[in-house]
Amino acid sequence: MLRFVSVITRDVSDVDAFVECQVPASIPLYRLVHFQIERPARDSHELPPVLQQGKVLSAVYRVGPYKSSTGTPQGYALRLLVEPQHATAAAREALAVAN
Repeated sequence: MLRFVSVITRDVSDVDAFVECQVPASIPLYRLVHFQIERPARDSHELPPVLQQGKVLSAVYRVGPYKSSTGTPQGYALRLLVEPQHATAAAREALAVAN
């Protein structure tokens, strides 16, 4: 069954994001979901490039604490299932300094 749920996105990185659901929703651990940032927010330079392009297949890898009022989780941690990127410029610089 296909469902769409609006969420508030918190703590976004190149490989994961934490989302809080606006409506009561129960998503099982390890479920595969499509995660997408709304079009107006995609232009932010703070977002990883993969999230600026559209939806990303993701896996629920952590379920937040449950709300006593609804019995549903407060949020979910999503692992973005994307190809690993080559070393970032900072990591390359750190390797160069160490050598």
